[in-house]
Amino acid sequence: MTDIAFEKVPHKSPTSPERRAALMADPGFGKVFSDHMVTIKWTPDKGWHQAQVRAREPFQIDPAAAVLHYAQEIFEGMKAYRLPDGGFALFRPEQNARRLNASAKRMAMPELPEDVFIAAVEELVKVDADWVPGGEGSYYLRPFMFATEAFLGVRPANEYIFCVIGCPVGAYFKGGFKTVSVWVSEEFSRAAPGGTGEAKCGGNYAASLSATQEAFANGCDQVVFLDAVERKYVDELGGMNVFFVMDDKTIVTPKLGTILPGITRASIIKLAEEAGYTVKEQLYSFDQWQADARSGKMREAFACGTAAVVAGIGKVKYRGGEFAIGNSGDGEVTTQLRARLTGIQRGTVADDYGWTRQIAG
Repeated sequence: MTDIAFEKVPHKSPTSPERRAALMADPGFGKVFSDHMVTIKWTPDKGWHQAQVRAREPFQIDPAAAVLHYAQEIFEGMKAYRLPDGGFALFRPEQNARRLNASAKRMAMPELPEDVFIAAVEELVKVDADWVPGGEGSYYLRPFMFATEAFLGVRPANEYIFCVIGCPVGAYFKGGFKTVSVWVSEEFSRAAPGGTGEAKCGGNYAASLSATQEAFANGCDQVVFLDAVERKYVDELGGMNVFFVMDDKTIVTPKLGTILPGITRASIIKLAEEAGYTVKEQLYSFDQWQADARSGKMREAFACGTAAVVAGIGKVKYRGGEFAIGNSGDGEVTTQLRARLTGIQRGTVADDYGWTRQIAG
């Protein structure tokens, strides 16, 4: 264990149980936040230091802070679950820690020891345990790091803050899982080879927003990006990875390189292979997607990510028209993989992979 201790700063006015219950009755996603946050500072002379569990409050940063001008910022998304026995568990947190460090390396930021990352997340879950919903809800955790040094000049900053905040969230789809419709962007690109596509940094998401607005304007829930070089191969959705289920027990998903290496994505690949499917990580063109959907070779398509977990894709729209996937509803494979994954996450299905990490009280 890295030698760093977390100072617990008492909260002067925590949310009352009555107010917390009212907020958690219908929290939505990412709008209601728990009482505390964890912060750790970094400087070249001290490294990571001043780790605190303290009241969630606004940051005071200089107007010249590097994050505001040069976008040195990275983040993660993960969840804590209330188990049937009343305990709590994280899902593959070491993978989030490793991905954060991969993002940090790409963005010229200091890496955080994996054990410190996990300890920070666990400290927040323990102090805000009353904010972790049961049932279909979960506690969404947002670890992030940003540059705080005040200067104007294009170079890596010398001061950073790592922080973890959390929020209770309900079921992503009210009334049961629903398929989503997607818009294929043929104008905007998300990432190019050699760029930051594999890093989980805010700039990637900012770059996706215009295309997302276009998707909304065309009555779709999400946007699909094509590769930035040939503009023909499917990359990923605005915030999710994508899979295509064929009629020969083959599942195709875009290969890594310019897309985010999703932890849900990796878990789905493992579960699908264990269930007897052949998973191919390869280039897959939008033209082929249309042809396979229209011929019936493609039975299902789904997107996956931390927030929605697994969401079936029912309809695809683009400037030249639209087409449906299968019967436009959740398919058998999509349903099977989602049930298996969410069961492991929530402790209702045996975890044969050692993916869940229970949080000690």
